[in-house]
Amino acid sequence: MDVHMFSRKHKVHFSECDPAGIVFFPQYFVLFNDMVEAWIDEILPEGFHGLIGARRIGIPTVHLDVDFNAVSKMGEHVWLSLDVERIGQKSLTLAWTCVGVDGVVRMAARQTMVMTSLDTHLSIAIPDDLRAAFECSAKTVDNG
Repeated sequence: MDVHMFSRKHKVHFSECDPAGIVFFPQYFVLFNDMVEAWIDEILPEGFHGLIGARRIGIPTVHLDVDFNAVSKMGEHVWLSLDVERIGQKSLTLAWTCVGVDGVVRMAARQTMVMTSLDTHLSIAIPDDLRAAFECSAKTVDNG
């Protein structure tokens, strides 16, 4: 498996599949939203809940570009990975991949998220501590 900034092995559950027994495509978005939350839980002391709840900072998706290359079936194990591609002033671009244990890329996506105030719903600059956590997380992989 390639080295990724943040990855988890996942067993495809019945609840994630359509009647054909393959992952229903919107479920990938749920899986990767959970990955973003788990990643932020690891890189920020207050975690995702603290960012959203106490600090009132949202990170909504503003652009998503997805390719579905192969099916993932109920009961299979896959690797879900995310990597930071770009950190802007107010936004962040992540790359997602879902790869079977057989090495076949099932889906890949690029997600652009923007920092917002949950009080005003306007975009804001990425807070310094969050930027540092994003950068540190990305450098950890680059430096091996």
